[in-house]
Amino acid sequence: MNIEIKEYICKIAAIDEMERKWDYEIKKHKSPNWKIWKDESIKRVKMGQSLAYYGILNDKIICEATAMIDKSIVQNSENLVDDKTVYLCAFRTVEKYQGKGYFSKLFRFMITDLKSRGYEKVTSGVEPAETENLRIYQHLGFNEFIKSAQETFPDGTVIDVDYYGMEL
Repeated sequence: MNIEIKEYICKIAAIDEMERKWDYEIKKHKSPNWKIWKDESIKRVKMGQSLAYYGILNDKIICEATAMIDKSIVQNSENLVDDKTVYLCAFRTVEKYQGKGYFSKLFRFMITDLKSRGYEKVTSGVEPAETENLRIYQHLGFNEFIKSAQETFPDGTVIDVDYYGMEL
């Protein structure tokens, strides 16, 4: 009888793990934006401008989030990033693992790490039409409305974004 042992770990991603995860996202989404975001993401981690957090189950990356700690890499950065505030983005969970608590564990790990680095507040953005994502963000504690603005994707697509914050 085989018993499946599920080992779930949360960690700051290594570059080789980022390469693997981004290649998965590029294959899944087909948009040229994803290749650009991959290059930017890896470059920013290498330069110390951001931190990538991964949730890994049985050696498979199943969820992720990124902490942008340099305001020069965040669109509309005013009131979103400073010496004590970090911007969180790229909240993603592989579909078959959604709703099972894995991202919540990763989020708690990330918040604990950011607090240990001296951050006192986190911010994040959500498109107003993404009501399910907004509900999830509010459940996580993003209940302080900061502002509304627009962001531009590498391909020129412009989206509306509402930004929220949470004290740590």
